[in-house]
Amino acid sequence: MLDENDLSREDAAPIDMIENYYAAHGWDHQRHDDEVVATVKGSWTQYELRALWREEDSVLQFLAFPDIRVTDDERRAAIYEAIGLINEQLWIGHFELWSSSGIVLYRHAAMIDGTDGGTLSLEGAELLIESAIDECERFYPVFQFVLWGGKSPKEALAASMTETQGEA
Repeated sequence: MLDENDLSREDAAPIDMIENYYAAHGWDHQRHDDEVVATVKGSWTQYELRALWREEDSVLQFLAFPDIRVTDDERRAAIYEAIGLINEQLWIGHFELWSSSGIVLYRHAAMIDGTDGGTLSLEGAELLIESAIDECERFYPVFQFVLWGGKSPKEALAASMTETQGEA
């Protein structure tokens, strides 16, 4: 967890705060106008994190790509079902499957109040980024069980949600 001393300001324009957060973590990232993209290594895979700021709508859209592509048309229906079951578990954000490319992603949008200058706090950036990574980490096994493990979406969700107790 970052401390506000790690960043130059307590709040900033949303895309600037996201970029500062990436930089403070030492994550490889690139900035293009109102978009910033980072690459982060997770427990299961490498994630591409993409933040896009739409000033005219005061919306910060955050996307996390967990490096899952559905290339087998026969598995698409099962992945759509798995996404539906997963999304029932989420309070914010959602998973989706892009029909044209077969890419699975996590998406969340945050409305940024323009009355305070349209800024994002460190806590807001941290919540947005870390919750996206946490959800991708939590549900990555579901997609793997469905795509490569031959499990039904319900079996995959049940298997991935089993919590281990103790140590081996």
